[in-house]
Amino acid sequence: AGMVMLGKANMDEFAMGSSNETSFYGAVTNPWDTSRIPGGSSGGSAAAVAARLAPIATGTDTGGSIRQPASLCGITGLKPTYGRVSRYGMIAFASSLDQGGPMAATAEDCAMLLQTMAGHDPQDSTCSQQPVPDYESTLNAPLKGKRIGLPKEYFAKELDSEIGDAVQAVANQLESMGATLHEVSLPSTSIAPAVYYVLAPAECSSNLSRYDGVRFGHRCDNPKNLIDLYERSRNEGFGDEVKRRILTGTYVLSSGYYDAYYNKALRIKQHITHEFLSIFEDIDCLLTPTTPTTAFGIGEKIHDPIAMYLSDIYTVAVNLAGLPALSMPAGFDQQGLPIGAQLIAAPWKEGTLLNVAHQYQQNTNAHQQLPALATQPA
Repeated sequence: AGMVMLGKANMDEFAMGSSNETSFYGAVTNPWDTSRIPGGSSGGSAAAVAARLAPIATGTDTGGSIRQPASLCGITGLKPTYGRVSRYGMIAFASSLDQGGPMAATAEDCAMLLQTMAGHDPQDSTCSQQPVPDYESTLNAPLKGKRIGLPKEYFAKELDSEIGDAVQAVANQLESMGATLHEVSLPSTSIAPAVYYVLAPAECSSNLSRYDGVRFGHRCDNPKNLIDLYERSRNEGFGDEVKRRILTGTYVLSSGYYDAYYNKALRIKQHITHEFLSIFEDIDCLLTPTTPTTAFGIGEKIHDPIAMYLSDIYTVAVNLAGLPALSMPAGFDQQGLPIGAQLIAAPWKEGTLLNVAHQYQQNTNAHQQLPALATQPA
């Protein structure tokens, strides 16, 4: 479309990580506090936009990898409906969950970028032929009559109180603009991470089996035989987090455990999808926190995989259900770190998310705040 590509941003290896500490090139730092993580896996993209090194960036979202770094870096990020954007050219992590999307300072900029990215691509068999609406044309629609759902499970004890207060303030602002608020329930919220960390590693184990030192990726030096080539190439070429997920995925797909884990997770995934879709029969979009905390320190959770995985507790269910969701700036905590609010809608309703976020941003200024080290306009 004529854009100038500045370069490739750093990210977690194979998009596997919630903090951008698992990159081969080292950790990305958060422009708001360089001792903290920017979120992951698309942390480099989020940090670049937050620091105004670039006006927009693209990211990928398998379990929150656009929305979580957007939240922690104080920008707007949109994960489209599964199939809305072509995945051609992306390295496959979990093929039933991966989706590319826009990251920018504002919802309006995300709308313009998504307009260019969305649409059918015959090179991606999962890419939908659903028509692409004019996202910019509906940005200024009034919110009067919009029904906003607040799932009570997303405001549980795991949530930092400052984030809960900020998201409630967003709800109050939307209500003052004509939307109506409705408490709803998504009972399967708490088990979504467990389902995700069965299905995503299973698909990762399958997708990354091609990296065998023969045709893809790293190849070890002077292999003794074929088995040595496979073993050393994969051991040298994959980082610890990628190995952890490959091993987990191989385990849940193995004989004797396939039905106990993988098949059961598929059934619960379908149940989670039905829960969301039933709510969207009466609700235009959901409002939730994006993350349970603001950005944590580099190294703080790197040796605790479970704590790291729970950073995605509010984002993974959206990917399991194939829904569109957007994170937008919602203020700052007492340490001056960005807080994100998440909007979730029914399939193909990206326009609704962009409309609500844009109208919110027309009446607030959190998205206009810049970190001290941001590149100032000339």
